[in-house]
Amino acid sequence: MLLAGCGVGPGEEKDAGAQLRVTRDFGQELLAEAAADPIREGETVMRLLRSREKRVDTSYGGKFVKSIDGLGSTSSGGRKDWFYFVNGMEAGTGAAEREVEPNDVIQWDYREWEGAMRVPAIVGAFPEPMVNGFEGKKLPVRLECADAGEACDTAESRLGDAGVTASRSSLGSVAGAEVIRVVVGRFDRIRKAQAPSLLAEGPGRSGVFARFGRGGRRALELLDPQGELAREAPPGSGLVAVMALEQQGPVWMVTGADDAGVELAANALEENTLRDAFAVAATPDGPVKLPVR
Repeated sequence: MLLAGCGVGPGEEKDAGAQLRVTRDFGQELLAEAAADPIREGETVMRLLRSREKRVDTSYGGKFVKSIDGLGSTSSGGRKDWFYFVNGMEAGTGAAEREVEPNDVIQWDYREWEGAMRVPAIVGAFPEPMVNGFEGKKLPVRLECADAGEACDTAESRLGDAGVTASRSSLGSVAGAEVIRVVVGRFDRIRKAQAPSLLAEGPGRSGVFARFGRGGRRALELLDPQGELAREAPPGSGLVAVMALEQQGPVWMVTGADDAGVELAANALEENTLRDAFAVAATPDGPVKLPVR
């Protein structure tokens, strides 16, 4: 959720700008976007929003963002609130305290939270945070593939095209909080790893509105905003999602129930395909933002 506040005005210009995006319903609809170029020293996420949007209403003494341009808790009812992300990472500080860094991609999303109060990371700022980092820190990127097949090569090529420099390693290599991992492979090959295994526990734990079914086929199941099954993805579908776990860096998953699905997911590592999305199902009919209704 968004914390607000005042503070002193910004100072000297920095050497690059930032992007602001305002979306709703898990990034399904873009409401507004703006660029600040350049940004100034001391610019905050809240101040940037206020300078670009017509009205930002707060409550609880200015600590909670109630609505943006009239869209808020009183306009639609239900369990919905505003949340914000910087470079695809859910903010851990209030918007008035979070300073905008050069090349930041800031996304404020108005969404239901019944299925998942917290979504620690989303794919919608791709290739961030792999290019410019987050919270002032740029982490190395490591591509981990279940096998050295076509999908792994495709993922490496897509990352390179997006400006991401990634080392390549075998699946399951020792990792910690100081690396971003991109894990590529069929779900039955990667599912025992810590991040993929959380998909089975639902979005309340994983932050991802998708899972793979039990049994022989392990079809990709697409979930609704409450975390319930909406429909199965067709055969040959893949998933691009990211998780941020305790004491680990972000873990990107490029996976599918079969090789065709993994290849589709690898090809989906592209800015326009992932833009603003929380996670994406790459289907033979095209990309689908998650959750679905």
